[in-house]
Amino acid sequence: MSPSHDRPLSPHLQVYKLHTKIAPLLSIAHRLTGVALAFLGTLFLIYWLGAAAYGPEAFATAQAIFSSPLGILMLFGWTVVLFYHLANGVRHLVWDTGCQVSNEGVRRTAYMMMGSVLGLTVLAWVIGLIVAL
Repeated sequence: MSPSHDRPLSPHLQVYKLHTKIAPLLSIAHRLTGVALAFLGTLFLIYWLGAAAYGPEAFATAQAIFSSPLGILMLFGWTVVLFYHLANGVRHLVWDTGCQVSNEGVRRTAYMMMGSVLGLTVLAWVIGLIVAL
């Protein structure tokens, strides 16, 4: 048997030093944002649409919840999660073409992706506030 018989076949969380590597952290965050969008975002949307269909009082209650400080914080968080998952998905599509798959490319695209998340989130909220006024 070879000397590598006691090593795991694939890396796992005990092998990675997460605090020193950006790629595993962003990968885990991508999965978590996908779950958050699928479950929490869908629940928020179903509640809001259901309230709109149920009647004016129910819709007013939903609007009051989403326009409260906690509701605005939840919507802001949902916006960040949406743009993070979108930008990281585009990043993965770039990698699928064979571009930026080096260690330096992974770090470069990580910072570009995080900057685009910040920019898109701010842009969406500025446009939303302008339209709301």
